[in-house]
Amino acid sequence: MQEKVAVSAVGPSALRGQGKGVLYATQRVLKGVDLLKLPADRQEDFYSWLDEQTATILEAMPINSNPWGAARKALNLFLRDALYNRYLCKEYGIDRTEDWLEIPLDSAVAKGLIKNDTQGDLPPWPRLKHLIKDDSDKYQRFAERLAAEKGIARVHLDMTFWLENR
Repeated sequence: MQEKVAVSAVGPSALRGQGKGVLYATQRVLKGVDLLKLPADRQEDFYSWLDEQTATILEAMPINSNPWGAARKALNLFLRDALYNRYLCKEYGIDRTEDWLEIPLDSAVAKGLIKNDTQGDLPPWPRLKHLIKDDSDKYQRFAERLAAEKGIARVHLDMTFWLENR
């Protein structure tokens, strides 16, 4: 089940233009993520785990450009779909981390967030290939505030923006 979610959540369009072999290497890492070790008790532990998994994906990529944004997007897509999969969610208690899950960032999501940023707090979208952790964190914090206004977890904003931009 986990392999199916890894492959379907992170398909060719998710990592288009990131480099030769990136998709397969990323899917291979995601299908092997030990979800039993998913920290669900402390938010700080969860974010440390998220950073470790992102680094593991980057290490597996067969390219030198170190596309941090692509690795993090893939991980967030996988975790979102694992949350939505009733079997994985139940088996690993993924729903306990729902409020901490990040929105998978890409140009469509960035466009939606920027559209809602009436104060101009967000930096310009650098494209996924050039996204760094600092800018990602700014987008994630803004998404968290926007989601709270809507009464949902930020991971679910992805559906809203996808529907608006399709």
